[in-house]
Amino acid sequence: MESVRKKCKLEPKAEEEEEEDLELLQQSILNECLCPVSESTLRKSFRGRHADGEQYSTIVTEWNHERILQFVSSVQLLCETAVKQNAAGSVCARIGDVCEFLIRNEHGLIDQLIELSGHNNAYICFVAGRALSAFFLVSRIHVEPRWLNQLTENALTNVNPSRISFSLEVIKRVVEWKDLEEHPLEEKSDGVVPGCHSITVADPESVDISHIKCLCIKSLESKWPALVNRFYTLIGGYSPSFECTIITFLDLWEAIISVKANLSVIDTKPFYANLEGFVPLLNSSIPPVIWKHILGLFNEVLCYGSTLALQDVLAEEPCTLAHLIVRSVKDWRLLDSLPYREGSGRFSGGAGDGDKPLLQKMVLLVLKSVAVTVKETRCESSSDSSLGSEAEDVDADMALIERSIREVLRQLDSCVKALLPFHPETLLATWVVQLLSDQDDALIEGMVCCMDVTVGLYRDSASPELHRVLNPGLTFIQFLRTVSHDTDVLLDLLVSNETCFLLYLLRLLKYVRRNWSEFVTTCGRDLDDVMSVLIRLRFSIDRLVSKDLFPYNINPVLRLLEKCESLYETSTV
Repeated sequence: MESVRKKCKLEPKAEEEEEEDLELLQQSILNECLCPVSESTLRKSFRGRHADGEQYSTIVTEWNHERILQFVSSVQLLCETAVKQNAAGSVCARIGDVCEFLIRNEHGLIDQLIELSGHNNAYICFVAGRALSAFFLVSRIHVEPRWLNQLTENALTNVNPSRISFSLEVIKRVVEWKDLEEHPLEEKSDGVVPGCHSITVADPESVDISHIKCLCIKSLESKWPALVNRFYTLIGGYSPSFECTIITFLDLWEAIISVKANLSVIDTKPFYANLEGFVPLLNSSIPPVIWKHILGLFNEVLCYGSTLALQDVLAEEPCTLAHLIVRSVKDWRLLDSLPYREGSGRFSGGAGDGDKPLLQKMVLLVLKSVAVTVKETRCESSSDSSLGSEAEDVDADMALIERSIREVLRQLDSCVKALLPFHPETLLATWVVQLLSDQDDALIEGMVCCMDVTVGLYRDSASPELHRVLNPGLTFIQFLRTVSHDTDVLLDLLVSNETCFLLYLLRLLKYVRRNWSEFVTTCGRDLDDVMSVLIRLRFSIDRLVSKDLFPYNINPVLRLLEKCESLYETSTV
């Protein structure tokens, strides 16, 4: 063995040849075809050789930094290209062969990638993690459990922040992986490379990446409570040396819970435990960047526009979190702990002047928590009513919730106006659009929350002040001003699946139809401009529907637009 080790050092000429081989390999992978690369070059690139030509197993850790980076990045590129081609249904045969070789792990390459997590070069650690996650994606059902166990054990017991981050980042990239689709405006590739011998993927199920996602989740599940406790302690006793590690953990948690990960409810349910324990960590002793990632996690749990707003019965976990957020704002003055209150005291996005994205996340979280609380109360009240409960009891419950919500929104309004230069008389229904206008998804979800709270608390004895503060008509008027009354913007939002604008527009139009007189009064001199946008939107939708170009059944929206247009024409006669 010792004599073999001594032979591993290549002569300068051999090193130069191998550098050329790697460059050829990388360029060929970028062209998505390895057919032009000779078998001997592929063998040398992935297995290495001695100066005398004898084959030996690749020992990546013994190479210089530049060669490690070049080789490991080639592995990443190869695996990601294979994943992309598998998803498209046609794979370069030579790329498939090399991936099969990697999957067999005959020379321990995967173990070496994990070993690189402790390398003293940050760039090497980064690219090794990317290569490892790409390998997991391409190997799917052939991932050895010991690799995942080693990663999760590192995250739980290792004291090196970079090794912990490495392990969590690898799993996170697998969990959040989504096959990229070609943009409609980009030229579509036919996937054919001249001279490439490609193989058609016979069974699309065989390249499904959901299995490896589930394997990663299962490897974490048993260790998750201990992992959560570890990071609870790390955040509570915050040290800058662990900042990146904490952020990676919170991002992984968010990725697991995210609906975009396409994981089953059963698989993700264990990861909702202990969320509420992180609410007290939102205090002045942790930096804004940690605040933002905790708020991002909470906002993902309360995915109101995409999930909770559509459910008849809400799960216990998001409701528990929402109740705690509402109580933390109302009774424990959570908003007073927001960082960056020093200096000018204004959130303007500049250095030293605050952090507008942090405020946006906080506002959206409070609105979601309020909407979830109201929705849950309405569902419970409806259930009690159906069981014969007295109407007075239901009304009393709603009155109690309404008082709490009114106080929470009052504190939210005061907080925002203390940090941003809004006029004291500006209503929440208006400033919420101005605050969130640079983030379409947050803006639309915030407007849905305000709409649902207004409708959910509506009753004869409801507070007129709360209705005035959340007036849906004012929100829609401000929204149209923000988009310059451009019908195409509304149409784009309807066609896109990146926001819940369809849900918002449906509920808004139903509200307008039921409360037409109030809507007319709210709009005042803006009524003609508002209705002009809605009428033009109907025309645009009609044209697309007539050409069978609308991506889903838009008829419910069309009918509501026609009804509102009819009310408008009647009122102006």
